[in-house]
Amino acid sequence: MPLLLLGIASLVFVVSRLTPADPLVSIVGERNLSNPEVVAAAKTRWGLDDTVLVQYGTYMTNLVKGEMGTSFTTRQPVLDDLVDRLPATLELTFTALIGGSLIGIGLGIAAARKHNKFVDHIARFFALIGSSLPAFWSGLLVLYVLYARLGWFPGPGRLEPRSTPPGRITGFYTIDSLLHGNISLFWEASTHLILPAAVLGWGVVGIVSRLVRASLLDEFSMEYVRVSRAMGLRERTVVNTHAMRNALLPTITIVAFTFAFLLTGAVLTETVFSWPGVGSYAVEASRNLDFPAIIGVTILGGVAFLVTNLITDIAYAFADPRIRLS
Repeated sequence: MPLLLLGIASLVFVVSRLTPADPLVSIVGERNLSNPEVVAAAKTRWGLDDTVLVQYGTYMTNLVKGEMGTSFTTRQPVLDDLVDRLPATLELTFTALIGGSLIGIGLGIAAARKHNKFVDHIARFFALIGSSLPAFWSGLLVLYVLYARLGWFPGPGRLEPRSTPPGRITGFYTIDSLLHGNISLFWEASTHLILPAAVLGWGVVGIVSRLVRASLLDEFSMEYVRVSRAMGLRERTVVNTHAMRNALLPTITIVAFTFAFLLTGAVLTETVFSWPGVGSYAVEASRNLDFPAIIGVTILGGVAFLVTNLITDIAYAFADPRIRLS
């Protein structure tokens, strides 16, 4: 894992330096680009007057120490920015992943049990729509219909503009408001979470339901399922106790990697709903050519995928006794 992270950081560093755009525009502004003294001072301040190899060595040395540099835009350490914004993304991602996985597994089981029947067609159509609709379109659509026109849900953001966030304990507004005993703020944070989590989780529903359906249909053709049914076991027992256990491994894999993807891939959803998470931070960094922030977000994504892969391997051992025995 450390070697893979080193490779990811090195690759992103090289790509950022090959970009023809000049980061000085975001550092000093267009007006000061014609001032040689300001430009020279900025280059010295941010180490841009060094060679690429020196910059690379400095960055990697600092990265080993746990430092990701300073953001050109916020003038704050990138690690501090990520720590500040990560809870918002995790709160949104966990909600979308848990809700989407539960609905997706339920739809997949229903579609497999009613193969080629009305329920199967409805579930497949719902999954196809969820996997096909772009997040920015569905996000704008639900905001326009459910917020602007009908007023059933609150607008963008984690809270109302005049509301004060709860004292930070975990960074999750829902949990922190409960820990502080503020039920009204908990309800406000929860209602603000519904629409972005639904938009983000709809894609999860599509992926998980199709995979569960396909895995269960494969298991239904196995001899042990036919024997279980011939012995008179209830269909619910055959599906949930026997077939679903064997179909669980690919589901664990896709759910785990969907979480890692959502963690850094919720850019469009966070942008549409003005959600102050890692995704919106990445958008701001890209607009301002904030190379330290861009590299920091990429490293965070790499850590998410690597840790998720490790946790998935461990979860395999709990899901399948054969892996534990091997």
